[in-house]
Amino acid sequence: MIGAERRERLLGRLEQDGVIRLEETAAELGVSTMTVRRDLEALEREGVAVRVRGGAVAAVKARSFEERQGVDDAAKTEIARKALDLVPASGAIAVDASSTSGHLLSQLRHASDLVVATNSAHNHARAAAARGTRAILVGGELEPQTDSFVGPIACAAAGMLNYDRFFTSASAADLEYGTSETILEEAQVKREMVRAARETVLLINAAKLGRRATAAAIPWEHISVVVTELDPADPRLDALRPLVELR
Repeated sequence: MIGAERRERLLGRLEQDGVIRLEETAAELGVSTMTVRRDLEALEREGVAVRVRGGAVAAVKARSFEERQGVDDAAKTEIARKALDLVPASGAIAVDASSTSGHLLSQLRHASDLVVATNSAHNHARAAAARGTRAILVGGELEPQTDSFVGPIACAAAGMLNYDRFFTSASAADLEYGTSETILEEAQVKREMVRAARETVLLINAAKLGRRATAAAIPWEHISVVVTELDPADPRLDALRPLVELR
C-alpha cells in the first residue's frame, strides 16, 4: 500500500472513529508501527490529527451538524440508549446542539408532558417530532460553523427555564479542566444551561476524553453523570470515577 493510500485510510478512520491506535492500525494495514507513526506525524503537520500515546486523535475543530451526525454513529446510538432512562417523562430538560444529543432525542418515546429546550434547530425538530413533548428553540445569533444559536439573546433565553437535567456533549473533555468547545459562544450558552439545571449529564464518545479544545465550558463539579459507549467498568474511565457517576 503506497503512502498516499495509507494516509487516506488513516484520514477515513479519524473521521469515522476520531482515534487511530498505532499497533492495531499497523497490523490492519500490514506495515510497521514506525511507518504508521511517520504517517501520523505528516497528518499532524497538516493539522488534522494530534498524536497521543499509542496513536493519534482527530484534531478538535468546529464542524456543522450534518458533518457531525454521521461520525461514529454506533457509539452515539449506544450513548443515547444508555442515557434514555435519565430523561424524565415530564418536567423540563435542556439539550445542547450536539449530534449526540440529537441521537438521544431520536430515541425518545416515553415523554408525556416534557418541555425540551435547545439552541439547535436540528435538535428542536427532533424534539418536536417526539410524542408528549413541547419543543422550545433557544434563539439568538446563528453560529455558522456549528449550526447552533449563540450570543447574549441565546444565553438569556436559555436561563428563563428551570431544567430537571441538561444533556450535553462536548468537543473535548480533560481530567483537569473539564469540558471544552471549539467555539467560545457555544461554551457560554452551555454554561447558562448548566446554571439553570438541577443536574448536568455529559454524553461523550470516549475518544474525546483526555483532550482540550479552545474554549473552557463545564468544570467537573457541575457534571453529575457521564455516559460513554464504554462499559462503566472499563479502565479507560478510571480517572473519572471519583468525580462523576459513570454509565
